[in-house]
Amino acid sequence: MSKVTVIGAGNVGATCANVLAHKDIVKEIVLLDIQGDMARGKALDSWQQAPIDNYSTYLLGTDDYQDTAGSDIVVITAGVPRKPGMSRDDLISTNARIVNTVTDSIMKYSPNPIIIVVSNPLDVMTYAAHKTSGLAATKVFGMAGILDTARYRAFLATELQVSPKDIQAVLMGGHGDTMVPLPRYTTVAGIPVTELIAKDKLDAIVERTKVGGGELVKLMGTSAWYAPGAAAAQMVEAIVKDENRIFPCCIKLEGQYGMNGIYVGAPVKLGKNGVEQVIELQLTADEMQLLEESAAAVQSVMEAYDKMG
Repeated sequence: MSKVTVIGAGNVGATCANVLAHKDIVKEIVLLDIQGDMARGKALDSWQQAPIDNYSTYLLGTDDYQDTAGSDIVVITAGVPRKPGMSRDDLISTNARIVNTVTDSIMKYSPNPIIIVVSNPLDVMTYAAHKTSGLAATKVFGMAGILDTARYRAFLATELQVSPKDIQAVLMGGHGDTMVPLPRYTTVAGIPVTELIAKDKLDAIVERTKVGGGELVKLMGTSAWYAPGAAAAQMVEAIVKDENRIFPCCIKLEGQYGMNGIYVGAPVKLGKNGVEQVIELQLTADEMQLLEESAAAVQSVMEAYDKMG
């Protein structure tokens, strides 16, 4: 795979393009934004960084979808970021229009790309992109779980005073306040986290993870970008290198977990074809109940999107 397009040259899109360029695994990254000069400037800045940081990936900034022709992977970050007091669902009407327009434009020039959605509200924007693209569900999925688990792992690393490299975790469900962390599947160098931390502290970290995005919005007045951009770049890397890495991603469930047609986070195997496999965990009754509640919250927003036409 030689070409990746990132739609949206705001903080998240520009970070994704820059982190991906540093991985030096694709020939070209196209950074597209309706503010063409901003995209051109950020791409040029990143290309001028290449001799310093020693990568060969060329970055092109543009506002012309013709420049995206033949993209193997497209990352959609375009949309209005959250402001203090806004929920992700407040964004639905504005960002749905943006995501649908972007997806239509992409499909004109790249007939069979893999699409990674980052725009919020994430689960419903993934649904919108999938419907608009006409692609298989295995080729259109959302970046949420990697970011959510990264926040969870970072908080655990701080509390336990260990390297975040050694912490593995799985989260499921919708992106936001109804996400379903699974402490039973959280380990530190193979040791169950429940053996290393008191239940009340673990519960507090789980709660902080659920509102992790909101915490950053309050601090900065806008959405996060370093971790989200890097998370999207990590997904691209897994696909380009056909690594078959297991990540929690927002995917259309088609019978797994007893759900059909709902877009929620679940562990998947990511490789050259996109989602190679959705992994079905043996959830407890309590965990399943939380997942069903999360799915119901996503379903209500999907229905709101459908009513918008």
